[in-house]
Amino acid sequence: MSDHRHAGGKDRGAESGRRASRRAGDDGGRPPEDLSPDGGPPRSRKSGRLGVGGWVSIAVTGVMVLGTLGGYTLYRNTFANINTLDPTANLGANRPVNETGSLNVLLVGSDTREGDNLQYGQKMLNAGKRTDTIILMHISPNRDKATLISFPRDSMVEMPACKSENGTPVAARHEMINAAYNEGGITCTITTLEALTQIRVDHFVEVDFTGFKNIVDALGGVRICLKEPVDSKKAKLTLAAGWHNLKGEEALGYVRLRDYGDGSDIQRIKRQQVFLSKVVDKATSSALLTDPAKLISFIGAASKSVRMDKALADDPQTLIRIAQSAKALTASGVKFITVPWGTDPKDKNRVVWSQPAADELFEAIRSDNEVLPTAAPTGPAKPTVKNEQVRVQVLNGTDTLNRAKEVADKLTDQGFVVTEVGNARPATGNVPTTTLRYAKNDTAEGPAYGDTLAARLSSDKRTPVAGKVKPVSTDKYVSASPVAKPPTGPIIQLVIGADWPGVRVPTKIPDSLKDQVVDNKTDPCQ
Repeated sequence: MSDHRHAGGKDRGAESGRRASRRAGDDGGRPPEDLSPDGGPPRSRKSGRLGVGGWVSIAVTGVMVLGTLGGYTLYRNTFANINTLDPTANLGANRPVNETGSLNVLLVGSDTREGDNLQYGQKMLNAGKRTDTIILMHISPNRDKATLISFPRDSMVEMPACKSENGTPVAARHEMINAAYNEGGITCTITTLEALTQIRVDHFVEVDFTGFKNIVDALGGVRICLKEPVDSKKAKLTLAAGWHNLKGEEALGYVRLRDYGDGSDIQRIKRQQVFLSKVVDKATSSALLTDPAKLISFIGAASKSVRMDKALADDPQTLIRIAQSAKALTASGVKFITVPWGTDPKDKNRVVWSQPAADELFEAIRSDNEVLPTAAPTGPAKPTVKNEQVRVQVLNGTDTLNRAKEVADKLTDQGFVVTEVGNARPATGNVPTTTLRYAKNDTAEGPAYGDTLAARLSSDKRTPVAGKVKPVSTDKYVSASPVAKPPTGPIIQLVIGADWPGVRVPTKIPDSLKDQVVDNKTDPCQ
C-alpha cells in the first residue's frame, strides 16, 4: 500500500534531564517540600516551603473564576481594581488555535516571600518570584465539566525561546519547566506550555499563597476525613481521626502535611487533590452562590492575591457566562490529574513526562468535542446518523507514510466502520484540501452520513461533496475490534489533504490514567 509519511519527527513530551536546577518540588507528581530521607520517588531539596498552599490557592481561585460571579455589579465591585497584565504582545503570532469552544485557563501559583508571605520563609525574602504551581484548567464547551491538569514544576522539558513580561528575550534550552516562570514570568510560561502541549492558553490567573487561609475561611472551612490521627510538629497540626471542618491554619497545616500515613509522595498528592475536590464542591454549592454576603466575602478574599490577563478581567460577560453554569459545574464535573511522569534517569530529583500517556492526555484536551456542529437552520432537517452507522474509505492524499491507517484507527475508536485504506496522492504532489465525498447518486443519505464524519474533524465543519475520486490503490482495513454486523448505509470517502486537521477525539481521561483521577467521589479516608 502506498500510504506515505515523512520519516522521523520529534516527540515533544519525552524529555530526559541533563542537569539539576535551582529549585525542585511540584504540585502533583511530587511534594514541594523536603521529606525525611527514606528513599522512594524523587523529592525537593529545599525546606521550609509552602508549595501546597499556593497549589490550593490557585485552584480555589480557579473555582472562583469558574463559578462565583453572580452579575455585573458584583463583578464591578470586587474585580474592578484587580491587578492585570496584557501578555499578548510578548506571546507572538505562532500559537495553537482553540477551535473547540472550550476555555483553557492557566493557573500559576507564585512562591514569593514578599509582604505577608515572609512568615513562610524569611531566608527567601530576596529570592524573587518563582512558580509554586502550574495548573491548566480546561473548561468544556458546555461549561459543565472541568479538568485541572497539574504540571510538576521540576519536569525536565525543552523550553522554547520566549519573551518575558517586559519583552526581554529568554533563550531556549533543556531545563526544568518552572525556569520559564522564574526568568520570563507568565508570558514565558504560556509560550512554554503551548509549545509542549499544543494547547491554546486562553487566559491566565496568578496567585500567591498568602490569601489561602482567608479563602478557606470565606468558604466557612472545608470538611475532610482523616483515616488516622495527626500529630505533626512540622505542619503544626494535631487532629484526631475522623471528619473535621478545617479552617485557616489547620487547613494550611493539612495541605502541608508530610509526616502522615505511609509517608509516600503519591499518598500525599492524593490528599491534596481530595482536599481541592471538597473545596470545589463547596465553592460551587448553591449555599454559597445564593448567599450574596458569603459570595462577596469569598470573591473578595480570593481577589486580594490575584493577577489575571486584562482580557479576562475586562470581560465580565465571559465570567458571567461561566458563572451561569455554576450549578452544572458541580464537583462531579471537576477532575484533577497530574501529567503522567516518571523519574528522570539522569537525575533522581527531577521528572520527565511519561509517553505516550502525556500526549494522549494533551490530545484529549485539544480535541474537546462535546459541542458538535449542527445543521444549518434553514432547509430540510437531515436525519440523525450515529458514528456506528457510517462506513468510511480513508485515502491518503499526502506523502506522509501510513497516515490513512493512523486516521482509520482513530475513527474506528469512535465507532466508525472503516472498510478500506488507500492512496489518493496524485503524481504531481499532495492533495491540497481534505474532503469528504459521497456518491453522486446518493443525495438522499450521503450528506447526512458525511456530516456525521465531518463533525469528528478538528476544524470548522467541512461540507461533504458529491462525487468520489478514483484511488491510486486500496487495501482492506482490518479493525482490531471487528463489527459483528456491519452497517449497510453509504460509504463516505475521506480524502486526506495537506491541510489535514486531525481527528477530534473524545474529551476524556485516557483509560491508562483513570486510576490517577481525583474528584469529589474519592474517599479522603482511603
